[in-house]
Amino acid sequence: MPIVPELQSRPLLIPCSGGALAADLALPAAARALVLFAHGSGSDRRSPRNGAVATHLQRLGLATLLIDLRPGAQTLLAAVDWVALQPELAPLPLGLFGASSGAAAVLEVAARRPEQVRALVSRGGRPDLARAVLGLVRCPTLLIVGGEDRGVVELNAWAAERLRCPHALVVVPGAGHLFAEAGALEAVAAASGTWFDRQLCRR
Repeated sequence: MPIVPELQSRPLLIPCSGGALAADLALPAAARALVLFAHGSGSDRRSPRNGAVATHLQRLGLATLLIDLRPGAQTLLAAVDWVALQPELAPLPLGLFGASSGAAAVLEVAARRPEQVRALVSRGGRPDLARAVLGLVRCPTLLIVGGEDRGVVELNAWAAERLRCPHALVVVPGAGHLFAEAGALEAVAAASGTWFDRQLCRR
């Protein structure tokens, strides 16, 4: 896959209640959309797994914003609201990518900001932690789980039955919770890229 031409990358500080959030923005030339990443507990914006997915999206012409989040959805909500005020970012269709417990945060924010969030992807997520808002999510939602992550597969299937938005569940055969197996993370990146390209860039 070709290298992204004219990719601008820079660190940011996003204001929020109680301080600021460290973030990394990557903005390809003529970016077609923006995807904001929410990591799981015990991780941060430098997660190599999220970084690999972000790099794939950048090659597709999507801007990415990886943020150091605190537990819960409030800081992610602050980041989404901040994006809406930035002249270079606000015009871009917005997608959210949540990993592990970060999936609950992106679902909560999607339910609270239906006019802003246009698509969502969960990787190895815990959508059951956002059970109160599953029926309120309106954007197209993709749930990706590893086939060997059996408990999480069941939780995602349970959540999918409660979603009232367009959605899909992708099970990556042979993959565990961290998608460390050969080809597993590439499958996540490919599925995420296809979903965001279709939902954010082809309307």
